[in-house]
Amino acid sequence: MDLKTACPDKLMDAETAISKIKNGSRVFIGTGCGEPQHLIRTMVEDLSMQDIMVYQMLSWTFADYVDDPRFLRRFSLKLFFISSSMRKAAFEGKIDYIPTYLSQIPRYFANRRIGLDVALIQVSPPDKHGYCSLGVSIDITRAGMQNAKIVIAQVNPRMPRTSGDSFVHIDDIDFLVQYEEPLVEALPSIKNSETASRIGFYVNQLVDDGATLQIGFGHLPYAILQQLADKKDLGIHTQLITDGFLPLFEKKVITNRKKTLLPGRVVASLCMGSEKLYRYVDNNPMFYFRSSAFVNDPTVIARNDNLVSISSALEVDLTGQVCSDSMGYMFYSGIGDQVDFLRGSAMSKGGFSVIALPSTAQNGTVSRIVPHLSEGAGVATTRGDVNFVVTEYGIAELSGKSIYQRVMELAQIAHPKFREELIDVAKSRHYIFSDQLPPSQDDLIFIEGYKNRLTLKNGKTVEFRPLLPSDEFAYRNFFYSLQEKTIYFRFFYKMKLFSHEVVQQQWASVDYRKNISMIGLVRIGGHQEIIALGSYAEESDTQAEVAFVVREDFHGMGIASYLLADLERIAKENNFKSFSATVLRENTAMLHVFKKRYPHAKTTAPGGSDVTLHMDFSDAASSGKAVAQKPDDTCECICAPASDAKPYSP
Repeated sequence: MDLKTACPDKLMDAETAISKIKNGSRVFIGTGCGEPQHLIRTMVEDLSMQDIMVYQMLSWTFADYVDDPRFLRRFSLKLFFISSSMRKAAFEGKIDYIPTYLSQIPRYFANRRIGLDVALIQVSPPDKHGYCSLGVSIDITRAGMQNAKIVIAQVNPRMPRTSGDSFVHIDDIDFLVQYEEPLVEALPSIKNSETASRIGFYVNQLVDDGATLQIGFGHLPYAILQQLADKKDLGIHTQLITDGFLPLFEKKVITNRKKTLLPGRVVASLCMGSEKLYRYVDNNPMFYFRSSAFVNDPTVIARNDNLVSISSALEVDLTGQVCSDSMGYMFYSGIGDQVDFLRGSAMSKGGFSVIALPSTAQNGTVSRIVPHLSEGAGVATTRGDVNFVVTEYGIAELSGKSIYQRVMELAQIAHPKFREELIDVAKSRHYIFSDQLPPSQDDLIFIEGYKNRLTLKNGKTVEFRPLLPSDEFAYRNFFYSLQEKTIYFRFFYKMKLFSHEVVQQQWASVDYRKNISMIGLVRIGGHQEIIALGSYAEESDTQAEVAFVVREDFHGMGIASYLLADLERIAKENNFKSFSATVLRENTAMLHVFKKRYPHAKTTAPGGSDVTLHMDFSDAASSGKAVAQKPDDTCECICAPASDAKPYSP
């Protein structure tokens, strides 16, 4: 459509359009990479503009002016989120920050809580029907223009045309300024790539094929997305599309086929990245852009089954409180969409949230897992909203857990050099037992290689991983779930109590090389329960004693046979060459397990009711890897051997 023909009275240069703004006006400006740079510069350079109050979500162009005292005398900036380019100005008090949930901002415009006189927006050229597109900036931009008395639009042929709720008719625009210029490009700076990749490695473990994702902007989200390249049929319902998604689109990792809300479509509010990204979304019907009032509404988010929200934080305290918008008293970013998506994911069927952050800041000198939030730091996300927290040292699961459990989970994923200090502070505050041993101060990334899984004949999957200090409550529940006969076979006497003190004895010797316990976990009713445990402990430089116990409702499924082979694999990695085990004579099921894998095992019977087996790894019936994922129907593996009465510790 030719604007000169269709609406010549609305078409004018920027200087004339900006002159329509009266002194004292409240001016809304489109978001981030969609902001109308030419209109902004023209407004600032018009020295007759005085006492202008500006509202914007993400701001870039104003960063060129905030250090000029003359600008600050004429303009007051009110930002809903502090971009990296405006951070220094925020620290110096040159801008004003409005903390609010992103989903609520359109409502503030509509009910005049935040009144607007003028909206400066950027749109694509109109089609033959007179419809322009807001392109990469729908979020709060549509609400801003709908509730402003005057709308001035920069018509830029470089603005992509996007589908969804992005179309604006020229009849709804008061003044049009044709001006072509490149859109703002925003690419995250690359920081500690190894740390970010390790965080992404752990997030990958939480994201299943077919999940629908929300993720933010920055170097960490970018790295996390890179680590999801092995997934299948991911869907997207997120505030922001970035270049980090492009490889996943190109490799067909993101298909949106499994989405329950708007399947086949990427749902988003805005787009920030490179020119390549802008061309990718241009006229691409896969993308469905809607306002923040829709995309960030927790009840809308919850309509996506298996919605995984991935967001970041500045620090997390030992009880699970999250600060994401300030460093002490200095405002750093904003609440943004974090709380909206945490609550939406919590209501989603099969959904959950992840807070991802490096374990340290300031070149490793400061822990981001902290005893308490910094003085002045705001609680953006309450301890009741947090599910998973991930650092480069692992995954902490907080949902439904007590303060004691949270302390152990979070101390476990803190940087090793801060773990003991965190435990000491927690003891002083009576969060945990006074005799609680701190988590290992080693970097336990190597135990990721110990993890494995087995699919049972009933279709359930058992996940195997090392037992950690944070598992104490689950470990206790496992013990008390066992029948008396199983406990007798395991400990050789009718053990009645499984106290905190008994568990501490185990942690004192565990080093994940010479002494290790592997647990088998099954998802039951939305959480995981321990259903099996296998351990080995050093007897000599080349031999370890091995022990098992399997919950009764999982007998006969080959779990003990699988654990035995898996422990052999781990023991070999740590230079052991053989196992020993002491078994009650009447425990024929376990004797069968050992004899099946080690047909030439040497048996000695020192007397009494038990026998001792000596099993050389070179005699194993199959390779050192865990046995194939096919249950052994002949084995009623009700428990495992032990040589003493220490719980689960050979």
